[in-house]
Amino acid sequence: MPELLPWAWAALGIAAITIGISKTALPGGSILAIALFAAVLPARTSTAAMLLLLMVGDVFALIAYRRHAHWPTLLRLAPAVVAGLLAGFAFLALAGDGIVRRAIGVILLLMIGVTLWRRRRQDRADAAPPGSGGLLLAGAYGTLGGFTTMVANAGGPVMSMYFLATRTPVQMFLGTSAWFFAIINLVKVPFLAGLGLFPPPVLLMDAVLAPLVVGGALAGIRLAKRLDQRLFDRIVIALTVAGAAYLLL
Repeated sequence: MPELLPWAWAALGIAAITIGISKTALPGGSILAIALFAAVLPARTSTAAMLLLLMVGDVFALIAYRRHAHWPTLLRLAPAVVAGLLAGFAFLALAGDGIVRRAIGVILLLMIGVTLWRRRRQDRADAAPPGSGGLLLAGAYGTLGGFTTMVANAGGPVMSMYFLATRTPVQMFLGTSAWFFAIINLVKVPFLAGLGLFPPPVLLMDAVLAPLVVGGALAGIRLAKRLDQRLFDRIVIALTVAGAAYLLL
């Protein structure tokens, strides 16, 4: 078990609850957990430790929303996401953490700008069909999503911007996100294990924090039922902006 001060354990506990809520109610909200883990643990260790807790949250997200996924969207994203994962793994092995985080922050801000611009252009038109979006859009967001999730578990905000850009309804948003990250996080495990990032102390620490993820996930399921589409979109965008600002610091 890592030797941490009480404030550090408190921060990790808050982060674990946030992970659970983000998985079942507020995609992209896990950026707060990324910030807290990175403040307490070394950068690479925080990435690995968070991954295992994210996978706990994935289980509850799938239980709640597995039937709402839009599979054509997932298949459209798959090739670009794989390319992004491979690029992220190479970058993680070679680049410094500070450079990586700042690059992701810039990417997120650009994606927010593009998404808001696209939505404003469509304000006077009918909404796009759920889960729609061209191959170019899916390729850009998919590659960035794969890259950022491999490097810093920060793929949530990128993919949230994609789902908002395609005007995906709340339940479909949550269901597609649930399957997307459940699959991607499982794929990431052997890559990070190959870098030796899952030592016993990290596994034991995650075992202690996992019940808090479960509690957050259950609370998130109740919260999601009370959110309307407009409020949901605004919260996701606000969390993404906050996450991008953090990564630029």
